[in-house]
Amino acid sequence: MYNFPMLIPVHDEMTLEALGSRFSPRALEIILAANRKQDSLRNQIGHDEIHFDNNAIDAGNRYIVEQRGHVIASLLSPGVLSAWIAFGRLTHTAQDFYSHTNYVTLWLDQFNGMPPPTTEIDPVQKSLLQSPNLHSGKIHFPLDVLYFIPFLRNFALSLLPDTSHGKMNLDSHEQGEKFAYARAAAIKRTIHEFELLQKLLTPEMFSKFTDL
Repeated sequence: MYNFPMLIPVHDEMTLEALGSRFSPRALEIILAANRKQDSLRNQIGHDEIHFDNNAIDAGNRYIVEQRGHVIASLLSPGVLSAWIAFGRLTHTAQDFYSHTNYVTLWLDQFNGMPPPTTEIDPVQKSLLQSPNLHSGKIHFPLDVLYFIPFLRNFALSLLPDTSHGKMNLDSHEQGEKFAYARAAAIKRTIHEFELLQKLLTPEMFSKFTDL
């Protein structure tokens, strides 16, 4: 919730880096728009599963599976627009997993203070995805709202617990060196989700999906 500024430009950048050569321009336009819409106010309130907020790990994973199913079901019908929209929703949630959970921290902890390059992060390490220590930031009202007001941010952070969204999020470079790992993992996960669909779809459905 309240993920205004991984921020829309960051989501756009990651999605384009991952998928820019894999879809037609018109398909990308729809996918990007659907990805952005996940951060609308309507999708912020009461939708922890969309952003992996408030420890909604299982719900977020189910949401990704559901959207993947919508992609496949849509491609069985004459149209394709719904498939692109579902994939845009899916990519946003998959990307938020790395900026709103402690997955990056758990991955880095394996290297005893000697972190590998950001490009080496594994976005789907099974032991971490299933770790009992995996959790996401909790929303604390009104402090997590005040966090997004620049001149009140430091005040909010001084009162927020370490498990809060405000202190845990890796939504931008302002959150430090871990942001680069979250961004790299999100890009890799976006490609992973694309390649997973490539395996699940028939050649005809995949061609329709990419629109190339």
